[in-house]
Amino acid sequence: MTHNIYVGWDSREDIAYQVCEHSIRRRTRSDINVVPLKQNSLRELGVYTRDVDKLASTEFTFTRFLVPHLNDYTGWAVFCDSDMVFLVDAVRLFDNLDATKAVYCVQHNYNPPEGLKMDGQAQLQYPRKNWSSMMIFNCGHAACRGLTTDVVNTATGAHLHRFAWCTDDEIGTLGPEWNWLVGHYNESTDGTPQILHYTEGGPWFENMRNCEYDHIWKREVINLYSS
Repeated sequence: MTHNIYVGWDSREDIAYQVCEHSIRRRTRSDINVVPLKQNSLRELGVYTRDVDKLASTEFTFTRFLVPHLNDYTGWAVFCDSDMVFLVDAVRLFDNLDATKAVYCVQHNYNPPEGLKMDGQAQLQYPRKNWSSMMIFNCGHAACRGLTTDVVNTATGAHLHRFAWCTDDEIGTLGPEWNWLVGHYNESTDGTPQILHYTEGGPWFENMRNCEYDHIWKREVINLYSS
């Protein structure tokens, strides 16, 4: 069985996407299809028609919710932000999933201080922040079938990112190791990261060259260009 993993792609951070994709492929022993979510391509297909949102922090702020549609509303599919590094076989994400759940995610309690992020974008606070940065969609679930192209293109960011499109009991829980917010979680209290998420900025930004876990991302870059 081939598993689909959709990774957000932003023209301003192509290197982050390349490293994320590489980290997935080099640790996976099964058939994995890694799909870049490119907004321009989705616009050309007529699938994504929202006006450009200047407040959107990435080009895939909304396109992530097209994953059930792109997966033909069948099976399970993963979405993740591009500023991530997988440290284990991604196929493990598809193990032991409950078909009554519409979506799985890490249910963070994450409230960063307001201000500007590493890329100059505003750091906004809202409920369930970063829950949608890594999701496992049960694409055939009724709630996911409700994520039609019309809904994704017209619903508010709050409706989509706060999971108002499904009920709370339809949201499955993953441990923090599956979306390890760098600078937020601590290995002494929260476990061992399986997917690192450089949500506050990674080493591809000049002012984040020496952030926590910077050596892991840099090692992936070296492996990417030497393979």
